[in-house]
Amino acid sequence: MKPLEEPSDPLDQETRVRLLKTPRPRSLPILPSAENTKSGFRGPLPPLADEARDIDRECRPIYAVWELTLACDLACRHCGSRAGAERPDELGTEEAKDLVRQMADLGIREVALIGGEVYLHDGWLEVVREIRACGMQSTVVTGGRGMTKTRAAEAKAAGVQSVAVSIDGCRETHDRLRGFSGSYDAAIAALSNCRQAGMQVAINTQINRLNLIDLPHIFQLLSLVGAHGWQVQLTVPVGRAADEPEVILQPYDLLELFPLLASLSEACRAGRIKMMVGNNIGYYGPFEHILRRHAVEQHGESCSAGISTLGIESNGDIKGCPSLPTESWVGGNIRREKLVSIWQRSRPLRHMRDRTDQERWGYCASCYYGEVCRGGCTWMATALFEKPGNNPYCHHRALEMQKMGKRERVVRTREAEGLPFDRASFVIETDELGDLGMPDPILDRV
Repeated sequence: MKPLEEPSDPLDQETRVRLLKTPRPRSLPILPSAENTKSGFRGPLPPLADEARDIDRECRPIYAVWELTLACDLACRHCGSRAGAERPDELGTEEAKDLVRQMADLGIREVALIGGEVYLHDGWLEVVREIRACGMQSTVVTGGRGMTKTRAAEAKAAGVQSVAVSIDGCRETHDRLRGFSGSYDAAIAALSNCRQAGMQVAINTQINRLNLIDLPHIFQLLSLVGAHGWQVQLTVPVGRAADEPEVILQPYDLLELFPLLASLSEACRAGRIKMMVGNNIGYYGPFEHILRRHAVEQHGESCSAGISTLGIESNGDIKGCPSLPTESWVGGNIRREKLVSIWQRSRPLRHMRDRTDQERWGYCASCYYGEVCRGGCTWMATALFEKPGNNPYCHHRALEMQKMGKRERVVRTREAEGLPFDRASFVIETDELGDLGMPDPILDRV
């Protein structure tokens, strides 16, 4: 096996210590009141089109990510949904089971239940049983704080096939990001409990400036806990993550990240562990064939929201991707319309089916790979600039900037409001490389 490359830490030791000890910039609870959530949180739903087109019927979701509840027993400082309290209008168990049947009719093959924290929904086991009864695969993503041996056994009996536990670094880093001292040990125990119960286990990791240097540590955990997979993605500045932009990777940090990810991917392959990179990791750099070896084309493609993926919020709001901002990407609610109608006839879910080259702007407008990539991850671009089509978190782009003696960085210009899936405002600034040891301006300006 090729030895792992040691990552360069994007933070100096003094800055790392400061960020690990920095208190929250915003106090809890963060979820808005019931009145605000019901009346003005996402605004009026867009009307559905009169009829479905051929392309709308041809596109079928195969994978759904369902926020079953926003209630959570952690308070993660990089949580996009600002989970903590449940939404006041969450689907009841019978409503959720009816939605399961609609998902099966639509052709979905796998349902990943997320939160908040899944097991805090009173009917979560009934929902799992319905998913399995309808012939779909059932997986769960958890922070693991309350995944006891009893809960793990109940999940296995209900039909959960795989549990992914979030691990974001060594103990100190993980506990800081997860907002709870002891969350790392609880997550390790959850992996053990789920494996002993007979379920497959995997690890999910969000990558940011605090934990980039910890990625080899997480790799070592994979074998120790018997994990079959490792899903990695970049932390995106939405929700609570938008409150602490100094923790988010800068585009030029990708120059350190991608060689490391390629080395870790090769090591995972040798250990028969499947590394899956999220849609916001890319694109078209020299390691693409390694990172995307499980894809048919072995390279990243355009955003799959509303093409093959479906996102569901706990009150029945439907999006093409679970991470996209609520206020502009919800296409309908299953209490008002059938799922098939929302999927086929809502404008937000049609967006990726209808997008053209005109949507690309900035650097992405003239990029060689633009017609295939189409601006990369919609979630990342929208989180930064309130519209898709220009994504500076691109390995090819960072390398091209380096060739020109430049680097890009994102700078926050407006804070987020404090709502689930909300966003701040950012701009791209470009530096000329020349002065070694140039300070990182984002740490000085935020």
